[in-house]
Amino acid sequence: MADETVTVETYSTTLGLIYIFNLIVGTGALTMPAAFHYVTVTFMVEAMAIANARVNLRMQQQDPSENDPADGQISERAPLLQTRPEVSEFEITRPVEMGIMAVMFFNRAGVVLFNLCIVIYLYGDLSIYAVAVPKSLRDVACTYAGTNSSCNQTVGDSDPCWEGVDLTRENAYRVFVAVFFCTIGMFAFSNVQKTKYLQMLTSGARWVAFGIMIVLAVIQLAEGRGQGHPKVGDISGLPNLFGVCVYSFMCHHSLPSLVTPIRNKSRLASVLAGDYTLILVFYAILSFTGIFTFRSIEDLYTLNFQPNECGRQTVTNVKFIEYFLALFPVFTLSTNFPIIAITLRNNLKGILARPSYSNFVNHYLIALLAVVPPTIVAVITNKVDFLVGITGSYAGAGIQYVIPAFLVLSARRQVLDLEARLGGPQIHRSPFGSSVWVYLVLGWAALCVIFVTINHIVTGK
Repeated sequence: MADETVTVETYSTTLGLIYIFNLIVGTGALTMPAAFHYVTVTFMVEAMAIANARVNLRMQQQDPSENDPADGQISERAPLLQTRPEVSEFEITRPVEMGIMAVMFFNRAGVVLFNLCIVIYLYGDLSIYAVAVPKSLRDVACTYAGTNSSCNQTVGDSDPCWEGVDLTRENAYRVFVAVFFCTIGMFAFSNVQKTKYLQMLTSGARWVAFGIMIVLAVIQLAEGRGQGHPKVGDISGLPNLFGVCVYSFMCHHSLPSLVTPIRNKSRLASVLAGDYTLILVFYAILSFTGIFTFRSIEDLYTLNFQPNECGRQTVTNVKFIEYFLALFPVFTLSTNFPIIAITLRNNLKGILARPSYSNFVNHYLIALLAVVPPTIVAVITNKVDFLVGITGSYAGAGIQYVIPAFLVLSARRQVLDLEARLGGPQIHRSPFGSSVWVYLVLGWAALCVIFVTINHIVTGK
């Protein structure tokens, strides 16, 4: 169950929204998304509030106030004038992870399915990040371009990283994997609050990168050099859109770690809505400027801003901008990796930790269990296309749509009893309080899975 004695270091609402913005606006923004998934975030917040109330009720039952003893006498140590802080029992003060909520609200089969879904998704995500960051660093650092300048020649993993240096690109990649594990991977042993300076620095880098890409695209369009002629509609792209949307707005698994430390939660629903609106505006501006500027869009949008090679459209000749945008995925994923690693660690604690185990096992060993397997995958291979398809499509849809819907549906059945026993109302209700919204979300999830499966079949995955 949740650690009821944990002391949560708080931070401001603004910093909390920076965390959520950074987590969502990662490489998903570079795959041209166009969707909005705020409803299930409010479901998660409501379920977290009800879970906190359950923990508070259990603590009251286990530790009755010493000022209300059975014999009616007041303890000599108690103050004569009692002042109870005006904090609702439904306030989100404890980081109750999704795994803990699953145990609270699901039956045994539901808990097993949840654990399977979250482990597949989080391990898959961390493996992707552990590959993508070192691979991006390797591609920027290695300068060997082959024996000739032909556009048909490709540089492979067995080629040298630098001319005249006995180090292959594959071994250089593995060196970067080790460096990544020894630096960013170590954040898995701390908590989310410890990454706040990294988050703030990276948030600035993201704003600069997005601004550069948007401004460069607008300049191309203003000068009449736009080469994009997008179709008004293309039904064949619909399945891929659903899959991209799942990846692009995913943050549900980390909400307990991100929302709990926010100091002022009085207007949590509205500020989350504002954060999601800002993210959607970013996505829309980036998408529309890109599709009208470039004849074809690379799988990773930043690649469209690389030097003019083999007929690629020239956008800028400023080397700093070229390298800065080439390293943009490194900035985004290096920030997301600690948050997701901490989320996986906390959920693994809910599954594996026991009071009888030592602190070394319950904390450090489980933290290693969160980051070592993805690192091993990254050392073995730098090709994780299949993993991306599975984690982003199916496990991702489960975490983003199915689990929040079932959590809030099950949690709402306990609200009336908790309100009566705790003497206060639920203060973090979702604006989408009707069960109709829950079933609409589940229907949307089924539609997403169908379209994504069609896309996998069509593309041969």
